[in-house]
Amino acid sequence: MLEGTVQLDPDAQHRVETFGSLPKGEIETTLQERGRNYGDFPGHARITQGIKREMAKGKRWDSLRDDQKECLEMVAHKIGRILNGDPDYKDSWHDIVGYVKLVDDTL
Repeated sequence: MLEGTVQLDPDAQHRVETFGSLPKGEIETTLQERGRNYGDFPGHARITQGIKREMAKGKRWDSLRDDQKECLEMVAHKIGRILNGDPDYKDSWHDIVGYVKLVDDTL
């Protein structure tokens, strides 16, 4: 180990890699902000997972490329946020356009 560095356990390393080195309380602040924009997490999860379950039943689902599936799943995620939270929060709509554009560019 290098002098002056801290060795993290795997769980702490995952948190730092996922959330960055956030000051205490910042995750709570982020979650409160997201809650205002996207609604409560269980409600969002229920809507989004319902959409994803229906998409996976489509007869062509298994023939889609990974990027096409991921795009549709992310659009479902954004739709879930819109339906569960603030429908006028522009970022959700903007993200949908972005994901669709990424697939459109490959076709």
